[in-house]
Amino acid sequence: MGIWLISYTARGRALAARVADILKDSGHDCRTFALPKFCEGEDEALTASASDWAGAGFAEADALIFCCASGIAVRAIAPHVRDKRRDPAVLVLDEGGTFVIPLLSGHLGGANALAKELAAKLPATPVLTTATDVNGLFAVDVFAKNNDLFIEDMALAKAVSAALLSGEAVGFRSDLPVAGALPKGLAAGKADLGILVSSSDEKPFPRTLRLIPRRYAVGLGCRRGKDEAALEAFLRENLNRCGVGLHQVMALASIDIKGDEPGLVVLAKELGLPFVTYSAEELKRAPGEFTPSAFVQGVTGVDSVCERAAVLASGGTLMVRKVAENGMTFALAKKEEGIRFE
Repeated sequence: MGIWLISYTARGRALAARVADILKDSGHDCRTFALPKFCEGEDEALTASASDWAGAGFAEADALIFCCASGIAVRAIAPHVRDKRRDPAVLVLDEGGTFVIPLLSGHLGGANALAKELAAKLPATPVLTTATDVNGLFAVDVFAKNNDLFIEDMALAKAVSAALLSGEAVGFRSDLPVAGALPKGLAAGKADLGILVSSSDEKPFPRTLRLIPRRYAVGLGCRRGKDEAALEAFLRENLNRCGVGLHQVMALASIDIKGDEPGLVVLAKELGLPFVTYSAEELKRAPGEFTPSAFVQGVTGVDSVCERAAVLASGGTLMVRKVAENGMTFALAKKEEGIRFE
C-alpha cells in the first residue's frame, strides 16, 4: 500500500516516523509529512492545509494516517469523501500511540486490517466500530476484498450485513471451488436474500448479490503522451473482444519505466484498479512463452512487456497475446483460483 502519514507536533512526528518504519518493514511504501520546524530525516515539509493535503492523498495514496486529534482528521477528509469503493483507508492514532482508530474504508479500503496490524506491532488498542466486526459476523465486503471479488450492488451488500445482524439466514452459492466452512449466517439452501459468486447473470435467489471474480490482469502499454480517453477506449474494445467484463479485471500492469505515464496512471485511478509495474529483470522471469520484439528489447531491455506483465500481475497464464494498435498494446492473463473462507 502507498501510505501517507501526517503530524503536527514533535511527539506526533516521532510517532509517525515509528509507524512508518513498522509499515515499511511490512512492505508498504510510506511518506511522512510534518510541520517544517519538526521535520527530520525523510520527512516532507507540510505547507498546505490539512484539507488540501488530504485531497492530494485521496487522489494518490491507498491510506492516510493522522497522528493527531481525530477532529483534525475528520475536518480534513470531510470535503473529499465520495465512494467506499474508491476512498482510501483513513486512520487516526493519538500522539501517545495508545489507540488506532479506523475512520474510513474499514473493510474495502483495508483500514481495519491496517489498524489491527499496527496495534499488534506498536503495541496499541485497535478501536473498531464496524458492526460486523463488533459482533463477530461474516463481512461480505471483507470476503470480497480477500478473494478478489467485485461487489456488483452495494445496496444489496448492506442488506446482507443487515440480515446477518438481525439473525436472518443468507443464502450462498459459488461457481468457483470453495475452501473452508460457510461462516455463521450463510446457508447453501434456499433463501430470500443470497450471495452468488459468479460471472454469469443468473439469479438463484429473489434478491441476489453477485460477487464477480476478478481473475484477469491486463498488460497495457503505450507510447509517451497517450491520453487516458484513448487508452480506455482501447482497453474496453479489447476486453469486449475477449468476452471479459471490466469488473473481472484485477489490475493493469506494465514495465516500471511506464510507472509515471500519465494516461496509464489516470486510467487506473479512474477505473479503481491497481496499476502495477515490474522491472525488466522481473519481467524476464515471468513463466511461459511470449511474443518477442527486437524493438521492445532495445527500448526496455526485455523482449516482451505487456504479455509478461499480465502474467506476473495475474499469477496465472497468458490468455490473449499482444494486440498493438495506434501506439498502444494489450495482453490478457488469467489465474484459475477458487475462493476461501478464513
